[in-house]
Amino acid sequence: MRPTPLLALLTLTFAGCATPPPAPTPPANPSPAATSRFALPASDDGLPGAGPIRRYPWFQKLWTERRTTWADQIAQDQRAVVFLGDSITQGWKESLATSFPGVKVANRGISGDTTRGVLLRLREDVLSLNPSAVVLLIGTNDLEEKATPWTVAANLRLILAALHAHDPALPVVLCAVMPSSATKQRPAFLIRRVNQLFLEATLDQPQVTFLDTWKLFADAQNDAQPTEFPDLLHPNAAGYTKFAAALRPVFATLGFTEREPDSFTPEPGFVSLFNGRDLSGWGYRPSTDGDLATVRRIQAADIAAPHWPIVKDPVAFDGLTASPDVRFVAKHGRLVVMTPPGGRRVQQLWTTREFSKNFVLKLEFRATPNADSGIYVRGPQLQCRDYLLAGPYSKLQRYRARDWNEIVITVTDGVAVSTCNGEILEAAQKVPATGPIGLEGDRGQMEYRRIRLQERP
Repeated sequence: MRPTPLLALLTLTFAGCATPPPAPTPPANPSPAATSRFALPASDDGLPGAGPIRRYPWFQKLWTERRTTWADQIAQDQRAVVFLGDSITQGWKESLATSFPGVKVANRGISGDTTRGVLLRLREDVLSLNPSAVVLLIGTNDLEEKATPWTVAANLRLILAALHAHDPALPVVLCAVMPSSATKQRPAFLIRRVNQLFLEATLDQPQVTFLDTWKLFADAQNDAQPTEFPDLLHPNAAGYTKFAAALRPVFATLGFTEREPDSFTPEPGFVSLFNGRDLSGWGYRPSTDGDLATVRRIQAADIAAPHWPIVKDPVAFDGLTASPDVRFVAKHGRLVVMTPPGGRRVQQLWTTREFSKNFVLKLEFRATPNADSGIYVRGPQLQCRDYLLAGPYSKLQRYRARDWNEIVITVTDGVAVSTCNGEILEAAQKVPATGPIGLEGDRGQMEYRRIRLQERP
């Protein structure tokens, strides 16, 4: 017989006592919250974290009901990808599973919850499931309750620490707090500060992938767009569709989806530069004096300039499925530029072969929201990004956000013409007479596939 929550609590409380104390006298007309181990504590005294824990009657009722229900689902939800958060997470409802076919998911969102509330319920609601990954979106309600961004970030660090202590390799997808409005007591400047502190919290957390779900939804004034957030707080169906699309590339990289090899065959005359299995033919090239000068100039001008590693000796990655720093990973036909901890980190991967003839280079790329990467053509860079959010080609009509796009670069007599899905990016980019092909990582996750080249006279 399954013990009741109250019986389980009493068993834990009195375990090891030589003589069990007499049973307590129950209060008259006890409420469900008063008799459930899933009820909110009566006060904040002694609780982990800092800042607000909501205790409105509707919230206490919802908190208790949802957590009591989840206690009966622990066995069936083992090893699920756990979505953890507040009303935006709870609002997925039944569409959560249908949004990610083939992925076992568990919804652990409670409307109105705060970072401290999540910290309080983390062990029973999440860790007990031994999750395969955690998708975390939390913090907006803290701001409504007047918590400072630093308090929100401090609680976030405690949440990440608890997840790491449970399983150091547990993947965590940390979603940026989504835009709202000052009319909802969530002004853009506070949300942006929270998100910056969240990014900084991932600096020493390589298992955490930061997903820019703020830039994904923000309008020109950095607030929520009514077409996707009708009440300026909660996404509608269109908003959830965009949210799901932003998560899918990350799920593919984590190995939850798209696990089959790419069956693509290059056109006649084209040679694959990436075999889809490992990084053979690619590596790091030594930093040049020009690179060093550029780094010094950028870092002198901007205190927030990204980290830029200096490479002293050439390194080839033949036979490796990932670079030693795990910035570049070969996975199921995709060459993945991984999301760097802390927000930005510039790194360049190059072919070990140089190309001196005229050529046509074709490849496909897929970007997470606001991702920033690049393609090097014998040295000069063609910006390859989540164009509509990160620019510079923000007016493209055929760009497919969070989906695969084709880049074609034709080099003729030292001039490169580049297109994205047939639209001109650069009509006359000058390139050196010879040099390798390179890929850059800077911000966010970028995937490349079907990288092939045809040399021409």
